[in-house]
Amino acid sequence: MAFQKSPGTQDILPGVVERWQYAEQKARDICRRFNFREIRTPIFEATELFQRGVGETTDIVEKEMYTFTDRGDRSITLRPEGTAGVVRSYVENKLYGEPDVSKLYYIGPMFRYERQQAGRYRQFHQFGIEALGSVDPAIDAEVIALGYTFYKEVGLKGVRVEINSVGTPAVRAAFREKLLAFLMPMREQLCKDCQSRMERNPLRVLDCKTDQARFENAPSILDSLDEECTTHFEKVKTYLSDMGIPFSINPRLVRGLDYYTHTAFEYKAEGIGAIDTIGGGGRYNGLVAEIGGPDQPGVGLGLGLERTIMLLEHQQAELDNAHQVDVYVVALGEAADREVTRLVYELRTSGIRAERDYLGRKMKAQMKSADRLQARYTAILGDDELARGEIALKEMATGEQRVVALASLASELKSN
Repeated sequence: MAFQKSPGTQDILPGVVERWQYAEQKARDICRRFNFREIRTPIFEATELFQRGVGETTDIVEKEMYTFTDRGDRSITLRPEGTAGVVRSYVENKLYGEPDVSKLYYIGPMFRYERQQAGRYRQFHQFGIEALGSVDPAIDAEVIALGYTFYKEVGLKGVRVEINSVGTPAVRAAFREKLLAFLMPMREQLCKDCQSRMERNPLRVLDCKTDQARFENAPSILDSLDEECTTHFEKVKTYLSDMGIPFSINPRLVRGLDYYTHTAFEYKAEGIGAIDTIGGGGRYNGLVAEIGGPDQPGVGLGLGLERTIMLLEHQQAELDNAHQVDVYVVALGEAADREVTRLVYELRTSGIRAERDYLGRKMKAQMKSADRLQARYTAILGDDELARGEIALKEMATGEQRVVALASLASELKSN
């Protein structure tokens, strides 16, 4: 029997995984500069956490969760998103007792059973951040700016930021009546999902992709904001402008999760088929209390790494670390071959990416291997050079070759 990967999953192979490493390294470096610390949570949690946190009327909970009963007769779900697990950890470990805002980030796999299409997988990966403990709109703007900075520094072009305010539960309750008055006359023309959502959470109707054209004249929630929500949203816009973050306002942006309050935002880009949303997030002031913690505010984002990688490939972005190895060491002769084993280990422990031949190939074949690995240098060692304590060092880009002392090869490479 031939085994194949499950539908909606992928093998990330050498040659491609370097782009992932590049993106993840950028994410970690940016989080370090923005003073976000890494958190790692389990990939499965109690099902009720996502039902209460994400929202029972969302597509995620209704249609997409991987849920099973374990041997202890507990309902367990593979995490479909990162925020609920991070907030659960924040509460369980009493991080709210720290004197400063808890600024956390994560990188890892998520799981949703949904229709496969370009940039969408059933096991997918997210880079996300959460800032818990502050209602200051400046932290909303900082979170949006961090995501924008990630896309910019990773090398993507044409990324757009769209923002909206979804208000508070009280604001949404008032807006709900206005929205229902608009939607009810067209109820029978809407898709079945929209008809179902109208009964339980009509704001989610605005997130429908099938009937989006019908909502062109829908009332805007921005017209229903109270003074607190308006002030918060205006300050977010001001801070973004002060930082030079370009954005546009999308009054129909509601996101697909029930826990958002005040600010909601998305990042969009062309190049991955019909889907143009590559990440997003928002503020969730009631979520911590909803899952059993103190009434602490929060704001965060989640960015899809699959879509980031697809866009990098689509735009043919150049990576900073194009060279797979720093030096490929070629051995010519039995004594030289033995010395190269020791030498390559020495180079690697000195922080240099080094490789050698393990197939007993001639020099020409070894040089071709160095080319395939995009080696910056080749170091050629024969028995005669070994006897003299020397090695030939060739820069592959220019073809320039010189002889250096064998004992100083590591320091010579590091200095270059």
